[in-house]
Amino acid sequence: MPTLSEIRAYLDATLDVSAVPDYPNALNGVQFENEGDITHVAAAVDFSTNAVRAAGDVGARLLLVHHGMFWSGVQPVTGYRFKVIRELIRRDMAVYSAHLPLDVHREFGNNALLAKRLGLTPTGGFARFQAIEIGLRGISDIPTREVADRARALAAEFGGTLVASPFQPDRVTRAWALCTGAGADSATLREAATLGIDTLVVGEGPHHTAVEARELGIVVLYAGHYATETLGVRALAASVGERFGIETSFIDLPTGL
Repeated sequence: MPTLSEIRAYLDATLDVSAVPDYPNALNGVQFENEGDITHVAAAVDFSTNAVRAAGDVGARLLLVHHGMFWSGVQPVTGYRFKVIRELIRRDMAVYSAHLPLDVHREFGNNALLAKRLGLTPTGGFARFQAIEIGLRGISDIPTREVADRARALAAEFGGTLVASPFQPDRVTRAWALCTGAGADSATLREAATLGIDTLVVGEGPHHTAVEARELGIVVLYAGHYATETLGVRALAASVGERFGIETSFIDLPTGL
């Protein structure tokens, strides 16, 4: 069975963790070590007590997540934080987190897999953050209702509901962009308008983005933060399983958002 060090080396290299900028609290990479070999990898979108328990119940020794242990910043190790760390130690379970390195990956990334799921072929990047573009964009000739139906199916699969800003039934998506998770804000809307984007697919966004998008002539499809970010961790865990010949599981804990 592989060690955590072997899997860490594979993931760090595959995701190019050291080269991808991120928010300080992301802390990409191994966030919690274990002592034994890794016999089973579980993947979840969010680190939580329920995710740790469910991963332990299927025999996982490594929990791979998109939103890691320290997402809320520095906190005292008391209450539920103490209990979940005690649970990790009891189960000898390691935690590996991959945030923007997973969002931007061209094979296992949330954005690449969302584009594929929606039947869209990327031709460039979108949603610039420091030196990288988190999302993707491209050109299509697909009825907007078809794009919306595909996004709706993804949202429903993971306990969510698609919210779409208004559009005419015969509307066609010509220039699209997408950014999973919290992909809609004033910056991405301005970028979309500058690029001539007419359809933007995101996980979620503030209320004002729907108002601003309508002013800009952009249709926004809010497919769910959770749903749009289930894609990457599942694919990454599957790649670890195939590479090292170990079992993998996906822990589905929808937030409804």
